[in-house]
Amino acid sequence: MIVPDANLLLHSVDSTSPFNSRATEWWAGCLSGSVPVGLCQPVLFAFLRISTNRRAFKEPLPLETAGDLVAEWTAHPVTRLLLPGEDHVRHVVELLAGTGSAGGDLVTDAQIAALARAHRGEVHTADHDFRRFPGVSCHYPLAPGVRATA
Repeated sequence: MIVPDANLLLHSVDSTSPFNSRATEWWAGCLSGSVPVGLCQPVLFAFLRISTNRRAFKEPLPLETAGDLVAEWTAHPVTRLLLPGEDHVRHVVELLAGTGSAGGDLVTDAQIAALARAHRGEVHTADHDFRRFPGVSCHYPLAPGVRATA
């Protein structure tokens, strides 16, 4: 299962991003493929928050457009919504502890990593912080050939 991080989804819709074409091609390939794609709430809400923000995007999306994209993605036959289990918080804390971090900026990444690990998925991202989480498989589609498991 592919578990995309928000940064790749954002690059795929940001026409001003230098990574737009590669991210768009990657995302289209995910949605047209046969490998399940696990979408999770931290990623979807980050997409909504950042893609509509004038300070983050040179040309922010209208909220309705961003919401329509999320609805389209979650309704796609290849996607699944990954929901946390009862022990999700414990798993997130364990992942954070495994990095030697006090949390902070890694908390959202740890949430995504815990969901990916629980669902036997591979995080697809442009963020190398995911390499810090033990037992989490990562793929970096903007850097072809790079895969990692911490």
